[in-house]
Amino acid sequence: MTQVLSLERFTARNHSLMENPPPPLDLDLQGGQIVSILGPSGSGKTLLLRAIADLDPGDGLALLEGRERDTYTGPEWRRLVAFVASESAWWALRVVDHFKTPPPVADLAALGLSSRLLDREVRNLSSGERQRFALLRSLANDPRVLLLDEPTAALDPTNMDYLESMVKRWVGESNGSVLWVSHDPEQVCRVADRSICITDERFLE
Repeated sequence: MTQVLSLERFTARNHSLMENPPPPLDLDLQGGQIVSILGPSGSGKTLLLRAIADLDPGDGLALLEGRERDTYTGPEWRRLVAFVASESAWWALRVVDHFKTPPPVADLAALGLSSRLLDREVRNLSSGERQRFALLRSLANDPRVLLLDEPTAALDPTNMDYLESMVKRWVGESNGSVLWVSHDPEQVCRVADRSICITDERFLE
């Protein structure tokens, strides 16, 4: 298997602000692999993903397909190592304005979305619709790694299944990799090849 993302003694600098910060993480993420991260609220999962995505400062070594993060530009790294928040930011009025080209109708349908929603103002979408469009927005940039922070938190079981299936299909077709933060052990059993738990201020695989 091809190693896509490698972390060595990596930590979010903002972990130092926590009362019980997790230790540095060593992780090799292979192509075609989904690794889940579990842990109680406030254990630093989101801070870790944001630091890996270069949205917040991090310490340690991060490599993408053998290249150190410092050899990429910031925008290039963030395109290839894409962070999808549970409630993503939106900067334009309409949904379609966040895409260079509109998502394929087949991809919209696979997520239970109508093409009519593309012309809707983002503020008029439901939380679940925004979550699914945020995933499509990241996939449109051809990432190598998806960092998913509770991407189904606002979804009902049917739409959760749609999103899980979309991510697994992308992994299979692109040989990409996923770090998936979830609070749902049943979901982890469905989607993950490996799991990492933050417990007692340590990582346990």
